[in-house]
Amino acid sequence: MRIVHIADTHLGLSAFHKLDSETGMNLRERLLYDNFLESIDQIIAMRPDALVHAGDLFHQIKPKTRAYTTALEALHRLCEADIPLVVIAGNHSMAKTRYTSSPLEVLEYHSAEVYAAYRSRYRRVELDDTVFHLIPNMPQAGGYREAFDQIEVSSGPNVLVTHGLASSLKDRRLHTVAEYEIDGTILSDQFEYIALGHFHGQGQVADNAWYSGSLEYCTYGEINDTKGGLLVDIGRRSVERIDLPRTPMLGIGRVNCDGLSAKEVMQEILDAVASAGGIPERSMCQITLDGIRRETFRALDGTALLEIRNRVLDLRFRVIAADETMPVFREESLLGVDYIREFERFVAMQHLNQKQEEYVKAKGAEILETAIRRRKEVESAAP
Repeated sequence: MRIVHIADTHLGLSAFHKLDSETGMNLRERLLYDNFLESIDQIIAMRPDALVHAGDLFHQIKPKTRAYTTALEALHRLCEADIPLVVIAGNHSMAKTRYTSSPLEVLEYHSAEVYAAYRSRYRRVELDDTVFHLIPNMPQAGGYREAFDQIEVSSGPNVLVTHGLASSLKDRRLHTVAEYEIDGTILSDQFEYIALGHFHGQGQVADNAWYSGSLEYCTYGEINDTKGGLLVDIGRRSVERIDLPRTPMLGIGRVNCDGLSAKEVMQEILDAVASAGGIPERSMCQITLDGIRRETFRALDGTALLEIRNRVLDLRFRVIAADETMPVFREESLLGVDYIREFERFVAMQHLNQKQEEYVKAKGAEILETAIRRRKEVESAAP
């Protein structure tokens, strides 16, 4: 059996402040939908026996309408090609209470051949001579072991599909809600193949276990990750990387700012952009400013970058200040990050009820405002 393994498509993810002129939709979100459907077409052309999605099909437990319709359009195309979909719930699409339905439940009403595991329990699926053992993201860490202990390995090929962080990657945590570590013993050699989701970089973590990686770059922390899917021949135990459509993310230079004036730094930035050559339109770009002083950074003339900002999806500065040991990321403009707004965005993604969300946002904003005010007082008092 030949399968295509993908994961972490995060349909519904939006970012930055650019809108699509045709639809009025967030441009990052629209590009993600378009790339996903192009990826489905490319996968169909390979004629696999099944498409396996190892979790986080959607970015939210309550997907946007366009995210749903995009997933349903993909199912329609798979149905016409007679390719079944095997999919599990990831931590972004896991119902947090028994009163909340999983967004994957809707997919099972489609006429396509869909096998979904989302009810926080193990599911066994047989396709031809291959048995798929599905363990979705669990509400508690111990749930993985309980589900794994229910598995009865068949005499034919066996494939395990699950979502979580392999213990060998514990230093690469994404720090998202319900992120659990997968016990190394679960990555057993009794399976011909183990399809993993959650970690956004493509890579092998055991002889038979692979992360396909996310289709798209979801954060700048993934700039060096390999993206795409995997074509797996289970009988031959061969794994081949598939390059699938995605919005480009580029590192376009590192500027040594030590001793430079704001004007000189800006010229170095423009030179780095020119040296990068033809930067694709609607790409996400990052420039590192190494050793820049805060007052120099604040004095940069952002108008010099308007042409490239208008052409790309996003231009971000990774700032390593002369008096800082950790990099600080600056988004969209040279004015820095609105920490309260970023905190509110983060809280909105945690699927709290309305009362909890309002309380956490209010309390967090209060703490952040106090911290920011004290920081400004310290800076203004400095000689």
